[in-house]
Amino acid sequence: MDRDWEDRVSAAWATFDDYPEERAAEFRALIDALVAELPEDSPLGPFEQACAWDSTGHSDRAVPLYREALARGLSGYKGRRAKIQMSSSLRNVGRAEEGVALLTPELDGPSDELDDAVRATLALCLSSLGRDREGLALVLGALAPHLPRYQRSMANYARALTEPQPQEA
Repeated sequence: MDRDWEDRVSAAWATFDDYPEERAAEFRALIDALVAELPEDSPLGPFEQACAWDSTGHSDRAVPLYREALARGLSGYKGRRAKIQMSSSLRNVGRAEEGVALLTPELDGPSDELDDAVRATLALCLSSLGRDREGLALVLGALAPHLPRYQRSMANYARALTEPQPQEA
């Protein structure tokens, strides 16, 4: 879509906090009006609608829209955002295993500013499945590069959380 449309979507999202819970439907209507300007097969439409449902507390309504956006070819930065957000929503609706399956390949994908969000969301999904050590390892691994000291130690601790422990004889 054109830059003007993207700017208007960004402006709408900048007003999100002006819509308290009881006015959530008004915010979704604002997004729907912008989506109505898109070609019918655009992946941006279901993505923006999914974000609006998700942000107003309806993960169950967001998941199929994220799925549709990805099926229509949403890729790149927004495609990665859709995978992160859909994984979080899947976790919220009790389907964390699907979230893990969706996000795990992102660990080996091209690196960008969303890397830590991938790891944090994946860690939450893993925790929901009782796999807390794996989740903690991801979070420590994501945190380590941001620390002013102890980066190597924290990275080593993160690896040690998921490496097989030697068996005593």
